[in-house]
Amino acid sequence: MNFELTEEQKKFRSDIRSFLEEEVPPEHQAVFGVESEEDYRFGRSIQRKLADNGWLTIGWPTEYGGGPKGPIEQSIFSEAMGYGRVPRTGTTALNIVGPAVMYFGTPEQKEKYLPPIARAEAEYCQGFSEPNAGSDLGSLEFRAVRDGDENVLNGSKMFTSWAFRAQYIYLLARTDPDAPKHRGISLFIADVKTPGISFRPLPYINGSMAAQTYFDDARIPSSALIGEENRGWYHAMATLDFERSGLERYASVQRTFDDFVELCKTTKYNGKLLSENPIARHKLAKIKVGMEIWRLLCWKVAWMQSTGAVPNAEASVAFLHGTVQRLEFTQTAMEILGLYGTLMHDPKWSLMRGAIEGIHRESMHLHGAGTTEIHRNIIAQRGLGLPR
Repeated sequence: MNFELTEEQKKFRSDIRSFLEEEVPPEHQAVFGVESEEDYRFGRSIQRKLADNGWLTIGWPTEYGGGPKGPIEQSIFSEAMGYGRVPRTGTTALNIVGPAVMYFGTPEQKEKYLPPIARAEAEYCQGFSEPNAGSDLGSLEFRAVRDGDENVLNGSKMFTSWAFRAQYIYLLARTDPDAPKHRGISLFIADVKTPGISFRPLPYINGSMAAQTYFDDARIPSSALIGEENRGWYHAMATLDFERSGLERYASVQRTFDDFVELCKTTKYNGKLLSENPIARHKLAKIKVGMEIWRLLCWKVAWMQSTGAVPNAEASVAFLHGTVQRLEFTQTAMEILGLYGTLMHDPKWSLMRGAIEGIHRESMHLHGAGTTEIHRNIIAQRGLGLPR
C-alpha cells in the first residue's frame, strides 16, 4: 500500500480545507452531529456549495454528477469534512443509496435518483431495523408482495433517523417468505409521501429524534426495486462496507483530540499545566497511537476501493477499532478533566463546547451500522476464516 498523495491530490486537499475554513465559522461547526434545524439548514447550504464546486460526489462517475476522480479523492473529501466539523446532511443518500443505485440500479433508476443526490437536493432515511429484527436483521418480517406492476408494503421499521426530513426511504423487505432468511429479501426505494406510510416520533434520551415508520398497504411501483428480487440482503451488505470505512468519523474525533491536547497545554491544575502531568502525558500518548492506527485502517479501506477491491473484513476492522478508540479517548479525557469533562455544550462552564461529553455519549451508540459483536464475527469468519 502507498498512502502518498499525488501533487494534484495534495492541492485538492488544500483547496477543500481552505474552503471549509472560510465557509464554516466556529459557531456553525457541528461538534457532534446535527443538533438543531438551524444546523441542518446550514449544513444543507454548504453541501450545495460543495456540489456546485464538483466536490460533493467527486468520486462518482461524471454521468451521475461526479468529479470524476476516485475513492482516494472521495476519502480526502470525507476526512476534510470530518475535521472541519461540517454539519452533515444527506449522508444516507451519499454513502449508502448512491453506491447501491450505481452498482445495482437500472439505467432509469440511475437517471432518476443519482443526479438529485449529487446536487444535494435529495434526503433519504433508512428502513432496516424492525421491532423484532435489529442485529439479526436477516430475521426481518416486513413484507413486500407483488400485485401487478406494484409492490404492497406492510409492517414497521424502527429507529428511522432523518425520517422527518427525508423524501425517500431506502428499505429492506421480505419478498419470498419460503426462502432461507437471507435469500428472500429485496431492496426498495419508497417515496415517504406514498399513501399508507406514516411516522411516529421516537425521541432519544439525549434529545435527538428518530421515528418508527409504519406501512399499511403502501403501494410502490415495481420499478422501485433496486437490483435483483430476493438478492437485496447481499446488495445492502455490499454497500454498507463502504459506509464503514469511517474516515469522516475518524477525522471528527481527531479534531477533538487535537483541541483537547491544546487545552491541556494551556490549562492548569494545582498550579501546573495538565500537559506537564506525567500521568496525563502518558495517557495522551497512548491515545495518539490509537488514533494513528485508526487513521491507517480507514485509509487501507480507501486504498482497497481505489484498486477495485470490495472491503469486507477490513471495513469491520476499521469500524471496530474506531468504535473502541473513540470511547477510550473520551474516557481518558474525562479522567483528566474531572467533572468538567461531563458537561454538555449548553452550560457556560463547559469546555470545548461540550465536545468530550458529546462524543462520549455518541460512543454509547454502539449498534449503528452493526454492533461490535457483529463486527467481531465478520472479522473472525471473513477475515480469519474461522467457522460460524
